[in-house]
Amino acid sequence: MKTAQKTSFQVASIPDPVLTLGDYAHSVLSKQYRSIFKYEKKVLADHDPEDLHHMRVGTRKLRTALQVFGVAVQMPKKANPKRVSEIAKILGNLRDLDVQIAALEETYLPLVDGVEEDLLHEALQVLYKQRRQAFAVVERTLARSRYQDLKTSYQDWLENPKYTALATLPIIPLLPDLLSPLLADLLLHPGWLIPANASSAVGGEILHDLRKACKHVRYQAEFFVPFYSQPFQDWIREIKLLQDNLGKLQDSYVLQDLLKEYLPKRAEMPALQATIQQTRSEALADWDTVRQQYLDPAFRSYLHQMLLEPVLPVVEEPAVEPIVEPVVELKASSASTRKRSAAKKVTKTTTKTDVPPKP
Repeated sequence: MKTAQKTSFQVASIPDPVLTLGDYAHSVLSKQYRSIFKYEKKVLADHDPEDLHHMRVGTRKLRTALQVFGVAVQMPKKANPKRVSEIAKILGNLRDLDVQIAALEETYLPLVDGVEEDLLHEALQVLYKQRRQAFAVVERTLARSRYQDLKTSYQDWLENPKYTALATLPIIPLLPDLLSPLLADLLLHPGWLIPANASSAVGGEILHDLRKACKHVRYQAEFFVPFYSQPFQDWIREIKLLQDNLGKLQDSYVLQDLLKEYLPKRAEMPALQATIQQTRSEALADWDTVRQQYLDPAFRSYLHQMLLEPVLPVVEEPAVEPIVEPVVELKASSASTRKRSAAKKVTKTTTKTDVPPKP
């Protein structure tokens, strides 16, 4: 297993052209911007709930990208992360209702009959009413000048980006610094201390917060897939699976709270409660094994070491100019434009460093 020093030495010997932090930041922000606004008309048409899902995920990834590359970019005031978060929250409210409606219609309704079926139909009517209200909020939000200003600000920045001095640094030596903070947040999360048999009440809230931490880490890690080898991609898939299972757990609690709020207090639904409990058990089937792994010092060390060993991506357009001297407010030049184009064409390559075996 090669040490971090040897990896740094190899990176330092990369010949020009060098892909810079600014070039790659522009590429990522451009991709996330497009992933949001290409679904706008489809969301307003309201034919397929997956369009809303894609737009919501796009806003979350854009927000994460702004946090990750905030040290390198100077965004307009109207394009700040807070405004993106506002859009994400409004879209999220509608998406959460879609998830609950789908769960009742596709998962739970087919398993009950009689009185329980009638009660679920009552709950669905309440959810549909809430959805109409939430969709009206989405329509108003996407028509407001505040949202239009957000779009214009990103379009202007993508055409004439401004950077900090750090943007001119090569990105590969910076990757551990960019990725390590969120990994630390994940590893230090108290959710790993919650056993499966304590996942209700307060424990459930902590696990819900851990799910959000997993999602945040995954979004960030996905930005840098071209710079890491197969173990890194495997880890992202594991985080995604964990996120999905914790999501199923949280959805079951949300559903139960909804039924308590909108159905008669004395309503008894034994078949539904048994199904909800089964869903929770399945979601937590491997939880104790996973959490013990993340508490294992050897596995935690393995994750940190993995981040220290990026690989060299293959760039399809090698003919780019060397990096320029640092300028605090760096505007796009023809050279940087070509390099951003190259950044978009970065593809995964085979590892040039040895990755430590997974504990």
